[in-house]
Amino acid sequence: MSNAPHEEGWVKKYLWSTDHKIIGFQYLFTGMAMALLGGFFAYAFRMQLGFPGKSVPGYGLVSPNEYNALVTNHGTIMIFWFAMPVLIAAFGNFLIPLMIGCDDMVFPRLNRLSYQIFLLSAVILIASFFVPGGAFGGAWTAYPPLSAKHQYSLTPAGATFWLLAVALEFVAFLMGGINFVTTVMNSRAPGMKWHQIPVVIWMIVVASIVFMASVGPLVAGAVMLLFDQQFGTGFYDPVRGGDPILWQHLFWFFGHPEVYVVLLPAVGIVIDVIAVFARKKVFAYKTVLYTAFATGILSFFVWAHHQFVAGIDPRMANVFTATTVLISVPIAEMIFVTIATLYGGSIRLTTPMLWALAFVAEFLIGGVTGIYLGSSGSDIYFHDTYFVLAHFHYTFVPIAVIGSFAGVTYWFPKMFGKMLDEKLGKLHFWATIIPFNFIFIPLFITGAAGDHRRIHDYSRFPDLARADLQNLRAIATVATVAMLVAQVIFFYNFFKSMKSGKRAGNNPWNANTLEWSAASPPPHGNFEVLPTVYRGPYEYSAPGRESDFWPQDEPPDGETEPAQEAAE
Repeated sequence: MSNAPHEEGWVKKYLWSTDHKIIGFQYLFTGMAMALLGGFFAYAFRMQLGFPGKSVPGYGLVSPNEYNALVTNHGTIMIFWFAMPVLIAAFGNFLIPLMIGCDDMVFPRLNRLSYQIFLLSAVILIASFFVPGGAFGGAWTAYPPLSAKHQYSLTPAGATFWLLAVALEFVAFLMGGINFVTTVMNSRAPGMKWHQIPVVIWMIVVASIVFMASVGPLVAGAVMLLFDQQFGTGFYDPVRGGDPILWQHLFWFFGHPEVYVVLLPAVGIVIDVIAVFARKKVFAYKTVLYTAFATGILSFFVWAHHQFVAGIDPRMANVFTATTVLISVPIAEMIFVTIATLYGGSIRLTTPMLWALAFVAEFLIGGVTGIYLGSSGSDIYFHDTYFVLAHFHYTFVPIAVIGSFAGVTYWFPKMFGKMLDEKLGKLHFWATIIPFNFIFIPLFITGAAGDHRRIHDYSRFPDLARADLQNLRAIATVATVAMLVAQVIFFYNFFKSMKSGKRAGNNPWNANTLEWSAASPPPHGNFEVLPTVYRGPYEYSAPGRESDFWPQDEPPDGETEPAQEAAE
């Protein structure tokens, strides 16, 4: 089958494209732009906490309502408009057809529509800052009564815009998930068996299935919340027979699987990167897949550990404590696989490898501290303190930020045909990782000392206004600014390398998965001749065996797959 490139106009190619690679770039660049917005919100409210001034009379740098809106939308953006679009939609769209050896998604127009709805959701979220009453400030979990229309509502119009934006974003990812799963099931290259699919593709597929299976109850709950806001119903109003705890159940039934929806693709990226730069096969490939499936199933049975102080039956708290500890087993196994793959390897500390190793180290801190919160006894004390916030960021920053940087720096040569500057890449790595730890380690300390979340001005609470705690808040704020400034290095390196970076060969990393047999960047249709698979994706990682794949960093003219004789 020939897939010769054909000319397209700029608008059709970049704004109205059905090409999976362009749609992947659209998700990537939109996610990067939203991350800048979410980062600015973090800067604004951290400055209020670290150095509360008096620019707003009687309040500080921002008013209480502004502070709540900044915190709420920072969390919302970084989870729904950065982590999900980059880790699932951007990498999924770009990698799936290339890594399974096909020319595009099975539903290209549905793929285009999914991005257009996602973009609309981002516009609506930003517009919520300009409606009467300002942006929604009831926390990213949107618990009623703060999110419902009643006499104490902070921003009812902003809450409705927020709810609509989140609902549209979910619709977009439902479309994308259908496309991803169907493409992997039906469009693999001839010869590619289920156990020959790269780990990162498996992880994206499992994450898509978990998302589609968990989001339904929350969509129903969101419709009920919309009715409460706009039509005066009382689904979550106890005065009229409703129950605000119902929303918590519906939200966290989706919200905790959502953690694994973004975790699994990040783990897949890290495992693939480590296999390449340790020059080894993935340790226990099939076991990784079984534990991914187990993680997806168990993620539906842990949600109520978020509700240990919400009045649930203590006997049920014991059940969810047990399931929370149980789900740590497959996650720990995945981390063990990365360490076992490193053992005895010929390790190259490239920029992608540094990010992958940092993921393992930082995520372990998040996992260990989560054990305290999974126990109902200790969670009663730690609940809603900065200990929870620090734990959450030690799980989510490795997933969303570190995992994304590992993937972008690794596949950048394939995406754009150019190499990122390694010196700038490593400078950016250290300038990000060091401040990150200086942000959240102090917050573990303040949280254990009793610092509660969502407090705008600690000077109003004598027990929390101590100088030692305020100094730790100031350290975390300065580190936040340093980490945000470090991203200038990344963006400079990214766009400079896109324009004038060193030309990348087809396979600059001497990697082994199918995408590296395509041109860099891949043309329309991906492959001149669609490949046939004769081996698994990690079978030729031993030093010196790249010649069995193709010589040097590019295949010979006209050859895009290793010869069958070499595979045999």
